[in-house]
Amino acid sequence: MKNILIIGATSAIAESTSRIYASEGDRFYLLARNTDRLNTIAADLKIRGAAYVETGFLDVNDTESHQRSLDVAIEKLGSIDIALIAHGTLGDQKACEHDPALAIKELHTNAISTIFLLTILANMMELQGKGTIAVISSVAGDRGRPSNYVYGTAKAAVSAFCEGMRARLYKHGVLLLTIKPGMVATPMTRNIDAPELLISTPDFIAKDIVDSVAKKKEVIYTPKYWRYIMAVISSIPDVYYKKLRL
Repeated sequence: MKNILIIGATSAIAESTSRIYASEGDRFYLLARNTDRLNTIAADLKIRGAAYVETGFLDVNDTESHQRSLDVAIEKLGSIDIALIAHGTLGDQKACEHDPALAIKELHTNAISTIFLLTILANMMELQGKGTIAVISSVAGDRGRPSNYVYGTAKAAVSAFCEGMRARLYKHGVLLLTIKPGMVATPMTRNIDAPELLISTPDFIAKDIVDSVAKKKEVIYTPKYWRYIMAVISSIPDVYYKKLRL
């Protein structure tokens, strides 16, 4: 029986992931801002077999509340075997181009808040000497694209931060998994125009997450073909890249 903390538990990928773990009889502490939705998810997890589910309110941009919220999580669960950070927003790129304050807000939500939470979690789990932290980044962080470079910048920061933290935590028996999904059919991406073949479901991503945690992987692209797509995109020389519509 695993003790699982999920931050951003109302996101589609987090919900699908929690359902898999619930079927294994695990224990949960769920954090999110939408408490009504959170309570609905908690009730569903109990029906699906979760041994214990507790919830708490967390606004990820209120960094002063992070330590307190995670202290409560430890208090409720006793220890954390798996922590999944799954919150995020896909902001309006065009709006961010014209409003620096909005761009900074998006960077705070998608990068700074995650880094803040990671730092606290890392210190907690280092003391435990065990556990796994799984963080949802994105393939968007592999190379800046004109269509979403604010979001991509945030995810690039998260991925780089995780790379360094992974090496630090490895020495203390704690694993850190960076998850890089491609496009996923969620409410956040409903307005994106993309080929259907490139769009995955939250359930598919969730299965990859659960399998990768069990196999102690460090970085995954999900679905796997995104590793090759991003390798091609990253290899295009700037002189040609800037002329593409990406």
